[in-house]
This record gives sequence, structure tokens and C-alpha cells, in this order.
Amino acid sequence: MERGLYIAASGMLAEQVRQNQIANDLANASTPGYKADRSSQRSFSEMLLHNTSTGQDIGSLGTGVTIAQTTTDLDPASIRDTGEPLDFAVEGTGFFAVRTQQGVRYTRNGQFMRSAQGILTDAKGNQVLGQNGRPVSVKADGTVANNPGVFNLTGVRKIGDSLFTGTAGGKATGTARSGALEASGTDPARAMIDMISSERSYEAGQKAIRTIDETLQKAVSTLPSIG
Repeated sequence: MERGLYIAASGMLAEQVRQNQIANDLANASTPGYKADRSSQRSFSEMLLHNTSTGQDIGSLGTGVTIAQTTTDLDPASIRDTGEPLDFAVEGTGFFAVRTQQGVRYTRNGQFMRSAQGILTDAKGNQVLGQNGRPVSVKADGTVANNPGVFNLTGVRKIGDSLFTGTAGGKATGTARSGALEASGTDPARAMIDMISSERSYEAGQKAIRTIDETLQKAVSTLPSIG
């Protein structure tokens, strides 16, 4: 099989993963506290080619690329005032904690609401926890009895769009600011440029496969006449 097909196909698959990641970032461009992802590629090991008759080295041949890793940009984004008493933003570092069915998870999305039981929850109904690890109560006037806790987190790993896992290590240096939300970490302009670049790389892989296919077809049709 023509090795060039594998090399071009691996590049196209890597760009598909990258495009999905960029599309998800763009879809969350207005999600409070969202943290954008970054995908990096790496090459597979190269092969050293040499002349089988003389043993002379000819050069190296790449064997394709793959996604090396996807990292999340955890840098704090800008904060805007909303005036809503149940909106919270983390000023500085740290995460809010919510209790989910899978256990405690962490988030920077502070767009909270009041449950029928008078408990502060996120948009999915998960209870928001205070610094003492207990649910935060919401008063009858729509304000909280105490601010949500802000936790320091190590070994942070993104789960879904707005939740994270990790090891909590006590109170973080950041503070909870009421009546405000942190903006999304997506830079739409940069994301669009990255998407266009990825699409062009994908198209280059398509053209390479098309060229190789045409060459193979020509070889197949020519060999019988030579025989």
C-alpha cells in the first residue's frame, strides 16, 4: 500500500480532532467561566531510507502525525457586572464546588439559581457548596446566606464543557464576587483563524490523497500495456 496515503490520512484525522475542539470553543464563546482547549500535534517516528544495493543513506521519511495532547487554558478571564445576586465570579484563582451524582466537581461558571428547596444550584441543579463543604442557602429575598466557597485545585482535568475534577487543597487565593460573571475564555477571532488554518491543512491532505490515487490508477492502467 502507498505509504503516502497513510501519512495524508493521519494528518486529516488529526485536523478533524482539532476542528471539533475549535468548534466546541466557538459554541461556548458566551458561556460564563468556560475555559478554551488547545490541541497540539506530534509526528510519528521517522524512517531512515537507504539504498539496498550500496547501503548509502537516502534520507528520512515521516510516517504521519497525531494529536499529542489537548490542554485547557485556565487563565482567568475578564469579569463583568450583572447586578444579579445569584451570579458569582471568581476573582483570581480557584473554583466553585458543586455536588453532582458523580461526586464533587468544580467550575468557574457562577451563573447560579435558587432551587425550590431554597438551595443555590448551578444550571443543571447541582448544589453549590460553601467553604465548609455544605450547600449554600438562598434567603427569601433572593440573596445568599453565605458566599460559595472558592477552592484551590491541583491536578485539574476538564470534564465536559464547564466542570473539572482535581484534588482540592483548601481555600484558594481567589474570592467570590457577587453580582458578576467571568467571561468565556474563548477568543472568537483566534478560534476562527485556527479553524481556517485547520481546514486548509485538511484540504491539503485531501489533495495529496487525490494525487496519489490518480497516480496509482495510471500505474495500474499502464502496467498491462507494458507487459
